[in-house]
Amino acid sequence: MVPRILSGCLVSMLLPLGTHPAATAASPPAASEAGGDYMREVKPILQRACVSCHGPEKPRGGLRLDTAAAILRGGEAGPAVVPGNPDESPLLEAVLGVGTTDRMPLNRPPLGVEEIEALRRWIAQGAESPADEPPLEAPAAHWAFVAPKAAAPPAVAATSLVRNAIDRFILARLEAAGLTLAEEAERSILLRRVSLDLTGLPPTLAEQEEFLNDSRPDAYERLVDRLLASPHFGERWGRLWLDQARYADSNGFNIDAPRSIWKYREWVIGAFNADLPFDQFVIDQIAGDLRPDAGFAERIATGFHRNTPLNQEGGIDVEQFRIESVVDRVNTTGTVFLGLSVGCAQCHDHKYDPITQREYFQLFAFFNNVDEPELEIATPEQLAQRAEALARIDRFHHELAARHPDLEERERAWEATLDLAFKQVQGAVARVAFDTPREQRSQEQRRALVELMLANHPDYREEGQTLAELQSRIPRFVTTLVVQERAGQPRITHIHQGGDFTRPGEAVTPGVPAVLPALPEASSTHRPDRLDLANWLVSRENPLTARVAVNRIWQNYFGRGLVETENDFGTQGSPPSHPELLDSLACFLMERGWRLKPLHRLIVTSATYRQASRSREAGQAIDPDNRLLWRQARLRLDAELIRDSALACSGLLTRWIGGPSVFPPQPEGVMTLGQMNREWKVETGPNRYRRGLYTHLWRATPYPFLTTFDAPSAVQTCTRRLRSNTPLQALTLLNDPAMVEIAAGLAQRLLTEVPGAAEDAARIDRGFRICLGRPPSEFERETLLALVGRERLERAAAGSGTGSNGSPASGADPEIWLTVARVLLNLDEFVTRE
Repeated sequence: MVPRILSGCLVSMLLPLGTHPAATAASPPAASEAGGDYMREVKPILQRACVSCHGPEKPRGGLRLDTAAAILRGGEAGPAVVPGNPDESPLLEAVLGVGTTDRMPLNRPPLGVEEIEALRRWIAQGAESPADEPPLEAPAAHWAFVAPKAAAPPAVAATSLVRNAIDRFILARLEAAGLTLAEEAERSILLRRVSLDLTGLPPTLAEQEEFLNDSRPDAYERLVDRLLASPHFGERWGRLWLDQARYADSNGFNIDAPRSIWKYREWVIGAFNADLPFDQFVIDQIAGDLRPDAGFAERIATGFHRNTPLNQEGGIDVEQFRIESVVDRVNTTGTVFLGLSVGCAQCHDHKYDPITQREYFQLFAFFNNVDEPELEIATPEQLAQRAEALARIDRFHHELAARHPDLEERERAWEATLDLAFKQVQGAVARVAFDTPREQRSQEQRRALVELMLANHPDYREEGQTLAELQSRIPRFVTTLVVQERAGQPRITHIHQGGDFTRPGEAVTPGVPAVLPALPEASSTHRPDRLDLANWLVSRENPLTARVAVNRIWQNYFGRGLVETENDFGTQGSPPSHPELLDSLACFLMERGWRLKPLHRLIVTSATYRQASRSREAGQAIDPDNRLLWRQARLRLDAELIRDSALACSGLLTRWIGGPSVFPPQPEGVMTLGQMNREWKVETGPNRYRRGLYTHLWRATPYPFLTTFDAPSAVQTCTRRLRSNTPLQALTLLNDPAMVEIAAGLAQRLLTEVPGAAEDAARIDRGFRICLGRPPSEFERETLLALVGRERLERAAAGSGTGSNGSPASGADPEIWLTVARVLLNLDEFVTRE
């Protein structure tokens, strides 16, 4: 037996419209009772499922469903209900998905059986409602969807602590909680902190001497200006941006073939050093190729969206992985620039934020029309030289075919002898050719396989050598991966039902979520494109981009953003701890032409930033998580900065800016861990000691030192690095062959800079100043002196450290100071920014 409450709904799905018995079976109750049913049962359903599209603002089809009067009035297609006759009511047809109407809610989960029955019962009973029904009040807008406005810095009691407006916002909250700012950090700590934060490198001995002896009242501000002007500023902050751009030097997946995209990394570093306005920085990366005056720089910048992983395995559905690349670009754009989890709307409407699946695919449409070429960085003269060399190779192929009429048959027979491993390590053109049926191969693919045979078949060694010589004359240019708008007819974008690209739904055009400011009106001759999207992202009306940017900068100075969920500014994210400060910083950025260096300067010159990091009992009792910022945070350095600091202290660091990726020493066997064994030819010259951000990053087999210290995988965007604390990290610092080599460099530096056999204490003092930016305490000095003495005696006892007369070797023994250097580089203080 069908339960009574469900019977009407189920029967309505089985019988023709107009024959349902419920239409006449029940006698309508009093209006007050019906009105009560409407307010209790019906209106909440409409509010949850309908009014986002049919509310008081811009109702679709002119139909409002926020009041019963509006429902009866209807929209462009007439009344939505026929009182007393649910089977003739368009509203019920829509929620059932019968007739010519799309099932509603559109592209969202259907109403439940009980909800549909409640609507049917209300209509059958006459669609009564209270005469004084108020219109549905629009819910208060989520704070992040309202444009930021600068607030006046609040008054505070401790005005002597204020260095700039940031401190007033922080102090106001602290004073309300019965707290205050900590004292300023010691000058040596402050110097090391700001040097690491702005350049990622510790201060040199000369820089320590200069700052610690500078008694001018603006000495610290002068230091900040010098660090902001350093070319290493772009390396430090560029590395953090590359996390968000998911930068890597390989394609990912099992084959993980190498890619050339280091020019994009170089562009990022240069943009930060030149203080390229952030709005232009965003536009170039999203749509630099669409700028009217686009040159190499603007096109290189579009590599931001070529950092997606690329699957090159045989037998894949190419369209599937093209779609996945577009999905990655949509999700990355939403996370990096808007701080929203737009990816949650790929398969259905977002459960928490006002982003529909339709709007997701409107964003998808912006990126669905890109091609993915390689950009060659070459002059016209160089391109002409290459054309001439290729013409010679073309003549060679014609002459080869004339000499060997059966060349194609020989190539077919040779190809049949090849195994999969050989095929997968060839170049991209040859790999695709192997996966393409012979009759469908292009001329380029056929030639690529012939050339491969000439290079590997012993019967064609006169020809193979000739071809190799001709190929050696082809000028080789630096290339980088870019995107560019597809020529000709744009691709049509469809909603993917359930997120499945094989189930195309309604076609959509490029657009943005309705909860955010609209794009400029499109014209009949202009379809919105990526340049429109880029300009929209950085428009003053967009409430998110500037907030998200300043929050992430703040996060890197204090360990936590003003919005802790830096990748989710939506309704499920954390509210800002200091909302007025966040908005004021966002406005500060925009009002100063979107330039980032003034923002950095404002933050690092504040008293809030300059606080000591020591804990205090009062603060721990009231605000144990330090959300009110009553002290600075102690932060373990990022992976690359640990290695960079060690290299800098050892004197080995190569300080060149930019250039291709390099291959420093790493443990044996790492490159056997992936499906494909890739070569790791260890550098022997200055490239061996480049900064960490230049280390070649294989996605399948990343550099172990960096992953040990929580460097991201580059598979997807990373907006905040984790900071773990594991035994493996200590073992790596102490025993990794590269770290031992670096420690040997530090040991040699101590011996060179402090010569003499009896200078143990002086060398220890110098080592502390080099590595920690301060002199050792008496206890620390005595502890290391004892270590030196013990090492000397043990080496003498072993016969490896004695002088000519049998006495212990001098204190200048490199092995002894290698031990000391390894201790210094393994200290918690060395890998920590106070």
